[in-house]
Amino acid sequence: MYNIIKAFLTAALLTAGSHVFALDLDAMTPVEKEQFGQQVREYLLQNPEIMIEVFSILEQRQQVAETQEDALLIANNIDEIQNDGYSWVGGNPDGDVTMVEFVDYKCGYCRKAHQEVANLVKSDGNIKLVVKEYPILGEDSYNLSRAAIATLQALGPDAYKKMYDQFIEHNGPVTNSTIEFLAEKVGLDGAMIIAQLDQTSVDQQIRKTRQLGEALNITGTPAFIFNDQIIRGYIPGDSMKQIIAELRSQTQ
Repeated sequence: MYNIIKAFLTAALLTAGSHVFALDLDAMTPVEKEQFGQQVREYLLQNPEIMIEVFSILEQRQQVAETQEDALLIANNIDEIQNDGYSWVGGNPDGDVTMVEFVDYKCGYCRKAHQEVANLVKSDGNIKLVVKEYPILGEDSYNLSRAAIATLQALGPDAYKKMYDQFIEHNGPVTNSTIEFLAEKVGLDGAMIIAQLDQTSVDQQIRKTRQLGEALNITGTPAFIFNDQIIRGYIPGDSMKQIIAELRSQTQ
């Protein structure tokens, strides 16, 4: 708690004048700290507008720290993020930007982002899209992810994309009959998908992705990674385009 107060007071005084740069809070006695705190309190009460500046400074520092931490997390897990060997890869496999999405089929914002992501990848033509199955919203979410993985393993990436599009719009419970029905709608062999569900590799993939998500501090869906940037939560298609444009400008 003292460190938080110290950071707050230091930021407040820095906005008040350059003479405080020599201030050493740690060198103060308890009595001096109490007197100092009272002086700061009185100053802030007399100048409440400085609070906005203080919180802005603290917020900027926090954002910088979080960005640096995310960059380190991504660097330490880059192969598992972009080239794990089992997640579905769409778009342009040789694209200059790799966009990774952590998805839960029952997530409303994942559904909202679905078409925006598809439109962006199609219109851009130079984005590698990696989909991470990340079921966190209950049994139906888990069953849909298992079925999607089973489809990829048994029938390949094209079949996966068809079922992915079906699953992201599906409402209601998820049973084997549901999976077979949705598979038949898009011309796939549902029995092969159901049979693949018995393979341990299906649940292993979910466990590995969950471990990765936990390592990256991803606690909700959707979550996006654009090269070395993590976006935790939904963002509209225009914001995705802006991020990608900024990444490309950095390499020019």
